[in-house]
Amino acid sequence: MKSAGPQLDDDLPARAKVLLVDDDEVNLLMTSAALQERGFDVTSASSGAQALDMIAHMSPDLIVLDAMMPVLDGFETCTRLREFPGFESTPVLMLTGLDDEASINRAYQVGATDFFVKSPQWSLLAGRLRYLLRSSRTRIELERSKARLARAQDLARMGSFEWHLGGGFTLAAEALRVFGRGPQEGLDFIGVMRMIPHEERTLFLRLLRDVIAHNSVLVTDLPVTLLDGRQRVVHIEAEPEFNEHGNANGYTGVMQDVTDRRQAEDRIRQLAHFDALTGLPNRRQLIWRVERAIEQARRGGHEVGLLLIDLDRFKIINDTLGHAAGDELLIEVGRRLRACVRNSDQVMEGMLETIGGRSHRTLEAVGRLGGDEFVALLPEIGDERDAERVAERVLEAMREPIFISGQECFVTASVGIAIYPRDGLTMADLLRNSDVAMYAVKSQGRNAAALYTPQLAGQGREKLELESALHKALERGEIVLHYQPKIDVRAARMVGAEALMRWKRGDKLVPPGDFIPLAEETGLIVPLSEWALKEAARQAKVWQLNFGFSDSIAVNLPSRMFERSDLVEHIHQCVSAYGVPHRAIQLEITENNLMKDLQNVIPALHRLNEVGVEISIDDFGTGYSSLAYLTTLPISEVKIDRTFVRDLGITPQSSAVVTAIIALARAMGLRVIAEGVETLRQMDVLHRLGCSLMQGFLFSKPLPPEEIEQWLAQTVLPRKAPWIAQAHSDFEGDPGGSLGSLSGGPLRPSGGKLL
Repeated sequence: MKSAGPQLDDDLPARAKVLLVDDDEVNLLMTSAALQERGFDVTSASSGAQALDMIAHMSPDLIVLDAMMPVLDGFETCTRLREFPGFESTPVLMLTGLDDEASINRAYQVGATDFFVKSPQWSLLAGRLRYLLRSSRTRIELERSKARLARAQDLARMGSFEWHLGGGFTLAAEALRVFGRGPQEGLDFIGVMRMIPHEERTLFLRLLRDVIAHNSVLVTDLPVTLLDGRQRVVHIEAEPEFNEHGNANGYTGVMQDVTDRRQAEDRIRQLAHFDALTGLPNRRQLIWRVERAIEQARRGGHEVGLLLIDLDRFKIINDTLGHAAGDELLIEVGRRLRACVRNSDQVMEGMLETIGGRSHRTLEAVGRLGGDEFVALLPEIGDERDAERVAERVLEAMREPIFISGQECFVTASVGIAIYPRDGLTMADLLRNSDVAMYAVKSQGRNAAALYTPQLAGQGREKLELESALHKALERGEIVLHYQPKIDVRAARMVGAEALMRWKRGDKLVPPGDFIPLAEETGLIVPLSEWALKEAARQAKVWQLNFGFSDSIAVNLPSRMFERSDLVEHIHQCVSAYGVPHRAIQLEITENNLMKDLQNVIPALHRLNEVGVEISIDDFGTGYSSLAYLTTLPISEVKIDRTFVRDLGITPQSSAVVTAIIALARAMGLRVIAEGVETLRQMDVLHRLGCSLMQGFLFSKPLPPEEIEQWLAQTVLPRKAPWIAQAHSDFEGDPGGSLGSLSGGPLRPSGGKLL
């Protein structure tokens, strides 16, 4: 469907609303008709007063006014029109029959947008109106853009400024807000300079002189103090302006409040380079500092010291008092360590070259490597004694108690020291070797410092190799059990055996003291213990078939095994698999382990007792057993530790302790067995004190299972061993059987035999 008249431009309203005001009815009709034919929506008014009444209820896109009208002419109507809200910028075209300059100037003075001399050239009039509409639309868009820009600058805390070399300095309203000023408040260049701290002001003026001298771009950040005392950071960017002759005559630019961004950047930098808990340099920052220190030492020919500091038994505090208390402890430790060196937190990547010739000394710091490990970097030392002195300061700082949540705690540290270039040429080398030295301190009792030596590295490699081999030993069948007989010297017979784990690594046996602690440390003790239970049950069956063995085989278990809910089920599966009774397996737990985890172990002890598995307390007398607990625990046997047996017949104290243990066991209805019996003298004293159950090298060393059968056949059954003859003579000298009454309690059946 075609329009009745020509369309306006695409960027203009389809039918622009025009208010046409003229007192001449004929001219009003003709002009209205002409404009309507050309696509305008025309509303007519015959006087200025009528036009003012109409605009209260309509919003024309433009207004056409006849200048010469009675009562209220076009000039006065335009003046009043501009006073109406919303009509301050509406385009007004003044129609005049006068072509004099005074009328034209007056039209502009009262607020007319343009003028047009009356004529029947309607196309020309329509073109003029379209031009006014287009100009109005452009002006509106510009005002909107300006408002949006001002709003954006306000939100971004940004504003523009101009600075003329002749002395003029102008800040836009938005720029004034950056400095905490209102639009009506003046602020000159000197006023801005006074807001900058003195030291930064001097540097800025030096930069400004250099920028002006080279007509270059100015880009910088300035710290300023506002009138209310707030500290802000203002970013400034400005470019030079040139006159028509190509000479610089000033600068124009923008300034922005970047305080929040700077704080966020500082926070990100802090998180990237420093530990969130202690505030010390973190692993990344430490690596950078050590690498820079090594680089500087390579150039300067001096040594660098690296101290690895590990807190002793931190896990106990963390587990006992909680992680929050552990964090408090780490914070306090960090504060103390920080005081032991010339710590500098401000050195960052890219800053070192700007500090000076001795800049590497600013790298000195204590950092947190992770967990309870810290590193002290000494970027220049004379020799190893300098590093040792710092290590002594660290140990001394740890000697004072630390109060955490009202609890007084004492924390010690183990310190390993590595020196560049003697102990390594890279950060990785120094850290690895200081770690080796630190663990050497731990193995020797903790709370000390040690320098790295190649011998320590050899020990560390051996331990690592041993651990790696131990992981594969079980599946390769290298773990075996040797058995040490338990002897009833009264009857001169074997009444049980203790299973002792051995590791056949190649053609040699690894001592238990070398691999059992390692197994406990790595957690391999659990699968090893499970295997030992199964192997002991199997061996009990083999001996039962070979020579009628019906006693029990004792297996040493760590306390963590008693905490497992499936221990009873595992033992049941082991004995069921080989068709032996539950009493064929006896479990030994050391007194220390028992008392350390007593509350966790008690439930398992009762369950084991219910199914017929006997419990023996090993190393009895070396720990801190509570007699109240011992009277209620389901234990069947106590073993006198070898330390008391060793001095029997030599010191009266040992005899007193052994007598007390035997009397205690008898009162509680427990069997008592002495371990570590190596001489006839020890056997004789034990026998006279009333203990007839023994084990030790006097009778037999731990033997492979097949050699146990040979030992029985060649030693016990022929009754040829010296201890058998000695025991026989003792019994002949005690016809009343007084010794037998002290055999450790009432005689109990064990596998159908009397003990």
